[in-house]
Amino acid sequence: MSRIVSVPHSPDEATRAPVAAERVVHGAPRQAHANAYSTQDERFHCGVWEGSVGAWRVQYTEHEFCHLLSGRMRLRGDDGSDVLLEAGQSFIVPAGFTGTWEVLETARKLYAIYEPGD
Repeated sequence: MSRIVSVPHSPDEATRAPVAAERVVHGAPRQAHANAYSTQDERFHCGVWEGSVGAWRVQYTEHEFCHLLSGRMRLRGDDGSDVLLEAGQSFIVPAGFTGTWEVLETARKLYAIYEPGD
């Protein structure tokens, strides 16, 4: 059965957790999410995410579309790319991206993730 799903305005506090220590570059960042929808094959997901100030390493196997609802953040790629993002902006992180995810001001985003198959 197909149905319309509402995306929550903010994540559930119960999901708030620190970023894994081995990935932290600086600060003590914490993040939370509320996944609103996933397909049966678990390859597409969407919801809302929130992160606190700090930076950590990322390595994407998925494609992610994001719309920043609040805050400021920076993505620095290992390829030398450097993008400053502010509330109201949308961006895409492609599968294969590696670099640093830095939250400059507590940030909240809507996300849509597609995980390609093998």
